[in-house]
Amino acid sequence: MQQNEQITLKRSLTLWQLVLFGLAFMMLTTVFTTYGLASQMTKGMVTGAYIVAMCIMLFTAYSYGQMAKEYPIAGSAYSYAQRAIHPNVGFMVGWAVLMDYIFIPMVNYLVFGIFFHAAFPEVPEYVFILAIIIVVTIINLRGITLAANANLIIIALSAIFLVIYSIFVIKSILGGTGTGTLFNLSSIYNPENSFSYMLAGASLLCFSFLGFDSISTFSEEAVNPKRNIPRAILIATLLGGVLFSFIAYLSHNLWPDYDSFSNPDAASYELVSLAGGKLLEALFLAITAIAITGSALSAQASGARVLYAMGRAKLLPAFFGKLHPKHQTPINNILLISFLSLFAIVMTLNFIASFINFGAFVAFISVNIAVMFLYFKKQEKTTKNKILFLVIPFIGASLDFILLINLNHYSLILGFIWFLLGLLY
Repeated sequence: MQQNEQITLKRSLTLWQLVLFGLAFMMLTTVFTTYGLASQMTKGMVTGAYIVAMCIMLFTAYSYGQMAKEYPIAGSAYSYAQRAIHPNVGFMVGWAVLMDYIFIPMVNYLVFGIFFHAAFPEVPEYVFILAIIIVVTIINLRGITLAANANLIIIALSAIFLVIYSIFVIKSILGGTGTGTLFNLSSIYNPENSFSYMLAGASLLCFSFLGFDSISTFSEEAVNPKRNIPRAILIATLLGGVLFSFIAYLSHNLWPDYDSFSNPDAASYELVSLAGGKLLEALFLAITAIAITGSALSAQASGARVLYAMGRAKLLPAFFGKLHPKHQTPINNILLISFLSLFAIVMTLNFIASFINFGAFVAFISVNIAVMFLYFKKQEKTTKNKILFLVIPFIGASLDFILLINLNHYSLILGFIWFLLGLLY
């Protein structure tokens, strides 16, 4: 135990490495992951739902930044609620956050299996899932620097693919495919459909932004965390939101009939095929493999560090608070998340996403409330501080709560069951 206490997380991540971790977690190509489901849920208003989700997430991203300045430690929402509100509240928030960080890698692995099985139906889906779990686990076990360097390559290749995809889609639309015009705004808002559809879609699509909060889990590995963590969170949220909205806008104009996808889970594969045929399909599969690897890397690394923070604080058994003596990584937690990820073989995408969204909104609401607690504990009672530490986080918490209650009943039931298990523990 003494030897373990001398081992600390390695402080080496710069501002742009932190941004890359956030973007890799969010996965630049994540817009393809839920596009079919979101398109049907919003009645085609995917772009509008992304814009709404981004605006809401910016309020919460601001609150994460404020808490990172005050508490530059690992643990993210768990640590913030524990320090600013109450240790018991912190545990429950950490318990809720675990839903994100345990199940997000499963989403990555499952999407990987879905897309590649669609391309190679003769190979069972579980073979692809097992292969990517092994690759991600090995990289994360080797240390944070290797993972950061891998993210740089992954983000660069993903961005190149999105540029190529956009060119193919624009060419197809101008050639008469889909709406036949680049100025059809029905993806942003269609007055024929209720705004409630867009709001429901925003609840789902907040899943795409779950990378910004993961940045705060690397506070003990960041260079100058009080400055770089808040900046990285806001940059990643803005870049992701603009990119997702743009790709969704083009995709809707390429395929406006959102009810005609043969398989909503793999709708993006159909979009890619329509835009660029076999060549773009092959490129899409390659980039999907790379991008999902990056997202899974960041998700697994973040989840392992939340477990580490809770184990170090003795809120979980000591098993979770150990680091590898050489690589300075939470080895037990990485292996545990990899083991749990094997359940992706038998779960559905909708089931896993239901867990993730509930946990995310609980964490987001708690971080906004934690900022408000900071005001009453530490801040001077000036008008400026009332706006920064009361008004903005209150708006963020309220908007997150609206999205929480707009989740489907399935998500709410599963989430409350998980929450009850945490209370019993």
